[in-house]
Amino acid sequence: MVLVYLPYWITRFRIPAAEPQWQTLMAGVLIVAGLTPLLESIRRFVLVGRGTLMPTVPTERLVVSGLYRHVRNPMYVGVMVALVGEIILFKKLDLAVYAALAWLGVHGFVCFYEEPTLKRRYPEDYARYKQNVPRWLPRLSAWQDAEN
Repeated sequence: MVLVYLPYWITRFRIPAAEPQWQTLMAGVLIVAGLTPLLESIRRFVLVGRGTLMPTVPTERLVVSGLYRHVRNPMYVGVMVALVGEIILFKKLDLAVYAALAWLGVHGFVCFYEEPTLKRRYPEDYARYKQNVPRWLPRLSAWQDAEN
């Protein structure tokens, strides 16, 4: 929905005719780089957390491995990176406005629903995790949790 349907509705996936090759390549790199944490997170939620991305079927345990050792929301960061790639590729101001609104929506969802839910579901583990791993800007070194 966020990366395909709505961007298609806005751009019809029409790349401007005079798009420089380096710009198309840079956009492609960003899109792939953004999809990578999204797909890795889905896999990790199923295999490690034994759950899904859907709030109605949450993970059985807090997922703090893989990319989650660098940033608390790698999936959302990846989606935003891919959207920036789409903005560069399609050069549509409407897509940039959409991305900004999507970011505000994701940030609100994380702050007002996801984090309070995780705090209630995993009180001690999430508090320690939240103290050590940033929400949006990845830390360079992976967090080493002694208990995990």
